[in-house]
Amino acid sequence: MSEKNNPIEYMIKPPGRFSLNLKELWIYKELFYFFTWRDVKVKYKQTLLGFLWAVLQPFVMMMIFVVFFSRTLDVPTDDIPAPIFYFSGLLLWNIFNTGLSGAGNSMVTNANIIKKIYFPRLIIPMSSILVSLFDFLMALVVFIGILVFYEFTVPKFTIDYLKLVTLLPLAICLTILSTFGLGSFLAALNVKYRDFRYVIPFMLQFLLFVTPVIFPVSIFEDVIWAKYALAVNPMTGAINLGRAAFTNMPIEWDLIGISVVSATILFFLGIYVFRKTESYFADLA
Repeated sequence: MSEKNNPIEYMIKPPGRFSLNLKELWIYKELFYFFTWRDVKVKYKQTLLGFLWAVLQPFVMMMIFVVFFSRTLDVPTDDIPAPIFYFSGLLLWNIFNTGLSGAGNSMVTNANIIKKIYFPRLIIPMSSILVSLFDFLMALVVFIGILVFYEFTVPKFTIDYLKLVTLLPLAICLTILSTFGLGSFLAALNVKYRDFRYVIPFMLQFLLFVTPVIFPVSIFEDVIWAKYALAVNPMTGAINLGRAAFTNMPIEWDLIGISVVSATILFFLGIYVFRKTESYFADLA
């Protein structure tokens, strides 16, 4: 029987609610570069210092924290030099802060593109997070310089390079997992409920004070429930791993485990909500 009488039918189905659809993302891999580089150029366009802002922001915040929290308020830093303690926390926090802010608003910002052509929509929040990784790499160069300076000037401070190459990638992966999950969740909700553009900055300010960027988890040593409640914030585990990569700070793996579980839940929840509302993006954006 001829194919004319029995035509082949193709059914286009959306990916599963929990699926990243990696095959399709790989096909459109060039878009990651174009979206990311476009956002980087727009972010620093017509600025006097350009990419140096990626270094100046965490450096200035570090100096403020050292002066006010370490020297004035005498907030402990677990015997870690205060500049290293604060800068190491800010490195990972800025990935989360910048990535979440960009990803949460990304669908609204790219509304015109969404309405015109098809491509995997997950590329948009993903590229926003890649922009924050670009800033991280810029600031990491300065931080390594600070580490080398302290290694040569402070006898008690030494860098365990084996821990550095193993724990730092784990900390970055946990940060990205958390940022992508929550960022995708907020990006989907922000399309329909524009209130979230105001909620996101407030939420980030709140999270900064419940994340061990300014203080160590050890200050809750006598309040066990507070330590475990703090670990529900996935950035707690990420920052603890990050600090342990640069110092001899002990790792509390039970707290890291809680943060990993929390980040995983956020990841799948974000994917689920994003996929569930994806078909409405072109109409609502």
